[in-house]
Amino acid sequence: MKCETTTGKSRDVLSNPLLALALFCLPIIAIVATGHYDLGGGWRTAVWTAALSLMGTACIANGARCGRVHCYITGPFFLAMGVVTFLYGVGVVPLGTNGWNVIGLTILVGAIALSCLPELFFGKYREDRAKGADHR
Repeated sequence: MKCETTTGKSRDVLSNPLLALALFCLPIIAIVATGHYDLGGGWRTAVWTAALSLMGTACIANGARCGRVHCYITGPFFLAMGVVTFLYGVGVVPLGTNGWNVIGLTILVGAIALSCLPELFFGKYREDRAKGADHR
């Protein structure tokens, strides 16, 4: 049984503004900046792959740490998109001349949908679902 000081919300990385900035906001800014400015495919590949890997790893760790529902889905999604980004950047996956746009749009839509929809249906934390079942 958990005590109130170790609830999911208190252990959620997203409740710490500095950690949220470092683990999510800065990688997003890096993706947007390298997507907007033409720094060359090598830089974009490196930055996007690193940023998505960082966000995916942080989500998976946060899900394990606090039970944040969307982290169980967004973590693997970001890691998979990091792999796609790398493979496209090195020329293994042929997505055509608009490949970066396709990847960027997929990341944007996927991140929004996978962050909002699971929590809409299942609650914000795994324990929210369990508490709802206990109170019936």
